[in-house]
Amino acid sequence: MATAQDLDLVEISPNADPPVCKIIDYKKFLYEQKKKQKELKAKQQKVVVKEIRFGPNTDEHDFTFKLNHAKKFLEEGSKLKVYVFFKGRTIVYKDRGEILLLKFAQELTDDAVVEQMPAMNGKKMIMTFAPKKKK
Repeated sequence: MATAQDLDLVEISPNADPPVCKIIDYKKFLYEQKKKQKELKAKQQKVVVKEIRFGPNTDEHDFTFKLNHAKKFLEEGSKLKVYVFFKGRTIVYKDRGEILLLKFAQELTDDAVVEQMPAMNGKKMIMTFAPKKKK
């Protein structure tokens, strides 16, 4: 029947009893599947991670400036990675870095959810945030 219609006989469900087969144009079937996959991929949201870098001795003005940038990033729906970078002998001031990050988290309580609390990773103390869900 398939050759008479110039189509292909395709096994749909081999585990069924009896096995299910369909007479279709196999190339067209593959094309449509590929098209559906592409459409699903286009609908997916890509996670963007923005980074903000501090030093352990960051002043108040720089702090508020970067805080405003962070709020803008979170409004866009991006995730946020905030870190304090310790250069040379500043590694002694780990407590200042942690206080800075916790203060930053306190300021962002209305806009973001903390994903990861401050943790040392080499010469960096890293903290990550995710935007709060909008109602």
